[in-house]
Amino acid sequence: MEGFSVRLIVAVTGASGVEMSIRLLAALREIPDMEIFLIVSRGAATTWKYETDRPLSDLKAMADHVFEENDMAAIIASGSFVTNGMIIMPCSMKTLAGIVSGYADNLIQRAADVCIKEGRKVVLVPREMPLSRIHLRNMSAAADLGCVIVPPMLTFYSGQKTLEDEIDHIAGKILLQFGLKSPFFHAWKEKS
Repeated sequence: MEGFSVRLIVAVTGASGVEMSIRLLAALREIPDMEIFLIVSRGAATTWKYETDRPLSDLKAMADHVFEENDMAAIIASGSFVTNGMIIMPCSMKTLAGIVSGYADNLIQRAADVCIKEGRKVVLVPREMPLSRIHLRNMSAAADLGCVIVPPMLTFYSGQKTLEDEIDHIAGKILLQFGLKSPFFHAWKEKS
């Protein structure tokens, strides 16, 4: 992969929890030979303004390549461009519905569609509560398509004390899906 051993697509959608993506990219930046392709939806940009005081440019600066969601000619829209897969964090219910129905009308859904058809890992981090039957049905359908569903659930078994600790744990669980170890992740009974 031309100098990189791992290429990951990361998409951020308009669901609540967009700031989790900063910690995910921070963990990815610590992994040697990592190339990050970032897509930030318009909805994510709007949610970003409500949920964080950080400029969105801080997130974009952590990626090697940044794409607009309407850029259907982007290199990551092609199956012949090889990546290790995709993470959508947070994943809105609209994005989830588009993925499971094959309705790839933006780059996020198209990149996920490409990863699924090419047999690459897709990790979805759905952010909604409570979950309706429609949401649950769509998550089940996504799992049937081979996607991994990682809801951002709180955990306490590794001594998380802060919100950042919780987010780091979630990001670490996501990276384990790709055989990667986050420097900010502490497994069960592992000392921090």
